Amino acid sequence: MKNTKPTFSSFTETLTEAENAQLQEFFSEFDTHFLLSKNDRKQFRADFEAAILLLYKKGVSMSEILSRLALSNLGGFYARPSVMWFPLDDAAKIYPISMDHGSQQVFRISIYFKEDVIPELLQMALTFTIKRFASFATTLKKGFFWHYLDTVKKRFPIEEEHNLPCQPIKVSASGSQSFRLMYYKNRVSAEFFHVLTDGTGAMTFFRSLTAEYLRLCGTSAPLGDIWDINDTPTKEEFENAFVKVEKAKTSSGFVDKPAAQMNGRLTRRKPCRILHLKMDAEKLRAVAKSYGATVTAYLLMQMFYACSASTDELTGDINIQLPINMRKFYPSKTVRNFSMYCGIRIPIEKIGDKEALLAEINAQLLQKAEKEKMREMITAAVNIVSSIRVIPLAIKQPIAKMIYGMLGEKIYTTTFSNLGVVTFPEEFMEHIDSMDFCLGAQVTNRLACTAITCAGIATFSISKMTLDPAFEEKMYQLLLADGIETTVEGSDYYAR
Repeated sequence: MKNTKPTFSSFTETLTEAENAQLQEFFSEFDTHFLLSKNDRKQFRADFEAAILLLYKKGVSMSEILSRLALSNLGGFYARPSVMWFPLDDAAKIYPISMDHGSQQVFRISIYFKEDVIPELLQMALTFTIKRFASFATTLKKGFFWHYLDTVKKRFPIEEEHNLPCQPIKVSASGSQSFRLMYYKNRVSAEFFHVLTDGTGAMTFFRSLTAEYLRLCGTSAPLGDIWDINDTPTKEEFENAFVKVEKAKTSSGFVDKPAAQMNGRLTRRKPCRILHLKMDAEKLRAVAKSYGATVTAYLLMQMFYACSASTDELTGDINIQLPINMRKFYPSKTVRNFSMYCGIRIPIEKIGDKEALLAEINAQLLQKAEKEKMREMITAAVNIVSSIRVIPLAIKQPIAKMIYGMLGEKIYTTTFSNLGVVTFPEEFMEHIDSMDFCLGAQVTNRLACTAITCAGIATFSISKMTLDPAFEEKMYQLLLADGIETTVEGSDYYAR
């Protein structure tokens, strides 16, 4: 059967003289915005043409189409040569030289719309948004002593999702990017190699991208605290914010004894399953409050019970790693990494009475997640990086792997990262169902947990590395016992 999809040329033949004049004027300035190869310009133009065709078919006037797709949204980003580069921040430096240890540290943020995604407009949204986040428009390169991020001016393509979530991102190829943007039905997902950003930086980018996509779809709203894609980036947004933190007199927080691990054979393909436990956010907050706890502390409490039900070990400690956003102690607009971690560690035999367990969790959160303790941990991280600073990269790699092995997953049972409540203007919220957030494959740990709240739905997600169902079954039972109705969604098993 012949392809009946209309070409742009045949489409223009159906337009009025006035509409063709508008298009001609629009594209007369097109090439001035792209200091790129002829083939690159051709790809960008094809994206614009696809978006114009789609919007016109939907009944949008030519004037409105060209207003939404205004070339001014490109700024001068693609019209200038690449000159910027970024040293890796102090948290990111260890990631690329320890990658073949089995984990690339990829995480994922997803949003679900009330209608299926329009790929042509999502592609345009990314093209317009990426210029605002110059440290994302980069490729990872090797220097003599460290890897670094080099700006790359190219078309950043979206993909229809076909693969497993949070798979390693191929960063070795020339011009490769450290994030991917995908869609499936009504879902848009962005996956990031942690060398690029942390959860807060990723969410800043993702909210701007979402707002731009909805604008292109025809929904306008005041942006509030969402970054405007047409604002000029500032130096602070790309800074290595760790240098703002004064060194502590002592350094601590990295070295610890091994933690108890959950049982269940690790699968060959990781993650082997993603599960989302969806709850009414107000109900979850009310139950947490009845315990005198925050939502994070409450979910940690239930995780300790679920972890202890998922191991045959009778002694040892359950240690749950918790990322801490350092921006709350040292205000910064950086979209690079600026997080540290603390471990909430409790002996298995002491995971009993709820009140006592929650009191211990709260006490450790106050002690370990406070500013001075985090400053000591940053000092330890900076000292580690500094100790191998002048060693050539080729020699540094095995040393970094050894450090990663000492400070990595063996000292933790699992990880819990809560991105909190994500908001959008009311006009945008009318088009949004929910969000979720998940972490990629772990080397040793059997699973990793996350939480995010949007549109009144709190989503607790579990990235599974084993088919053993004990943890998620226990979490579901515990939430239900507290009166929290939970809907379980997620994938089939990817591998056995």
